[in-house]
Amino acid sequence: MNGAKLRERLAKGEAVTMLTPHHASSGLAVRLVELGADAIFVDCEHGTWSFEDVRVTAQAIRGAGGAAIVRPHSHERPVLIRYLNAGADGLMVPMVDTADQARAIVDAVRYACPADHEKRLIVAMIETPRAIDDIDSLLAVEGIDVFFIGPGDLSQNMGYPPAPPFGEPRPQAVVERVDLAVRKIRAAGKIAGTLVTSDELPFWRDRGVKYFYIHSDPFLRIGLAGIKTLLGR
Repeated sequence: MNGAKLRERLAKGEAVTMLTPHHASSGLAVRLVELGADAIFVDCEHGTWSFEDVRVTAQAIRGAGGAAIVRPHSHERPVLIRYLNAGADGLMVPMVDTADQARAIVDAVRYACPADHEKRLIVAMIETPRAIDDIDSLLAVEGIDVFFIGPGDLSQNMGYPPAPPFGEPRPQAVVERVDLAVRKIRAAGKIAGTLVTSDELPFWRDRGVKYFYIHSDPFLRIGLAGIKTLLGR
């Protein structure tokens, strides 16, 4: 399992990139790894991936040298276990608000993979003001590899749209909350992650973020816009 490779790189202070193909496509996932992605985000909360899709795609991603990081649709213990048994290199669990929830996730991974749980990456998604307010207790939980601030859901939970119009910045109030969380994560000696555009990446890199989740569709949008410009459309 390549989750361990990601953990080793993060422990060395290296940055890790995780891209999403936005589609249940093993071929596209592999191509993103071939083009330089360290990990692929397999979104089973919003996407159409089945357990069999996860199994086949995770094998293909590992064969290309990457890691398959699955976001399950809930915290339900059997669900987490099934995705791990299907071959996920790691879990990126949404809406982790409390230390008890974080401990339950770690326990589920260790129960599902008693012989090789250290080979799976565990990412806790912090997506509510409540979780940020209580982040010190979350950071005290052992076994979480990355504390990931999800700016989209955080924006919604703060009363803003989940994403700004293409090319525009996020609301300053959201950026400040993410920055506060990142500073606390780093001060605790833990790994911080967040979603970024290519424009945002340098900003958060300079603030010590090491785990970067990146959407692939903006690159397609920019590329297609360039083609239209060349064609005079």
